[in-house]
Order: sequence, then structure tokens, then C-alpha cells
Amino acid sequence: MMRLDKLLVELNIGTRSEVKALLKKGLILVDGEKVAKPETKVDENTVEITYQGKIYTYQQFHYYVMNKPKGVITATEDAKEATVMDIFYRQLPDAPKGLSPVGRLDKDTTGLLLITNDGQLSHDLLSPKKHVDKTYLVSLDKELSEEDIAQLEAGVHIGEGDLTAPAKVKYEGGKTCFITIHEGKFHQVKRMFFAVGKTVVDLKRTSFGALVLDEEKLPLGHINELKCESFY
Repeated sequence: MMRLDKLLVELNIGTRSEVKALLKKGLILVDGEKVAKPETKVDENTVEITYQGKIYTYQQFHYYVMNKPKGVITATEDAKEATVMDIFYRQLPDAPKGLSPVGRLDKDTTGLLLITNDGQLSHDLLSPKKHVDKTYLVSLDKELSEEDIAQLEAGVHIGEGDLTAPAKVKYEGGKTCFITIHEGKFHQVKRMFFAVGKTVVDLKRTSFGALVLDEEKLPLGHINELKCESFY
């Protein structure tokens, strides 16, 4: 059970003081009835709220996927730079508060980014013990050799003592390839390729666990809401 005013705030109807005023004016219906007392306890999982002709139902966790553009940092807020959450709330101003990106993509990296308020899911997806795969499309300054691929797949030194965990490389010639890793070290993909003498000139995440980027349905900079599903 949840206090009515807290539920209304979580439904993004207004601030605590605003929803109290709306309740007092009888502008909000709770299961079809006017309820004036903000401290009223309701079952958030079954109650139906009506305000301005719109019906609201409670959902504890929310999931969105963004095709992250370049030039924004992966953070909830920043005093100096634009963040993915600035883009998110400009596009979806009525979305729930308290959402945050899962993991980080570099400022100049594009591609698949999950945004949610499901803390346990975020922890699981980022836990090294879960071995959740992340695949990137990599554009390089030079072509790869068979030796480069063998080193990347076996693990390379990126300045942190141990080798990186084994990776998978899909390469069909030229200066682009796909690499799949399940770690998430700082600038890891760029550092891995630097370790074999290559510079990453462009990087896009194409999958994260069970999520796969479909750029026809999710163009660069756009956001889609997801239903609760298996993410890994």
C-alpha cells in the first residue's frame, strides 16, 4: 500500500504540494471517486487514477532504449555538458523521474543505451560475474591482421595488470569489424585496439545482452519504451 499523494507524484501528475491542491479541489478521481485526503492508502498495483480525462496506472519499473548520438555524455546530469538524460526528458517530458542510463558510452560513441529505474537489473547487466555481452561496430585507421584478431580474442594488456577477458571478433576485411566483450572497463574497446597498434576512429554499440539495435525503428538520437522482458 502507498500513500495517495506519493503515488500521484510517482505518476508524474505533480509535486507533493501540487497534488494535494488537486485532491482538495476534487480534480483527481481514485477508482472513480473523489478523494481529498493525500494520506489515504491505496494499492498502487490495482488502483486507477483519473486526471484531466487521462487514466493513470502504476508501473514500478520503466525501461527505455536510446540510440545515443555523439556529443553527449552518459550521465544523469552535468553542470557543463549535455547528457543523455537531457535528450531523454526533452523528448519524453512526461516520463517518470528517477531514471538513469545503464553503464556508459563515451561522449563520441553512438548506439544502444538502456535507460531504467530498475536498479537490480542495472547491477546484473553490469556485473562481470553475469558475463553479459556487448557488441560494438568498430571503424579503425588500419586493417586488422590475423595476429591482431588472435590477440584481441585471447585478451590483451590495456594497462591494468591482467589481460582483458576473451573477446569475439567478426572481421571481413577492410577497416571495420565487430567486437563482442562482456567487461566494461574505462574506454575498453579503444584501449584494446590501441594495444594491437590500431586507433578507433568511430564506435557504435549494436547490442547489449538480448537487446539489439534496429536503426530503422530507432534512428540516431531517438528513444523507444520497452516492455518488461528478458534483457540478458
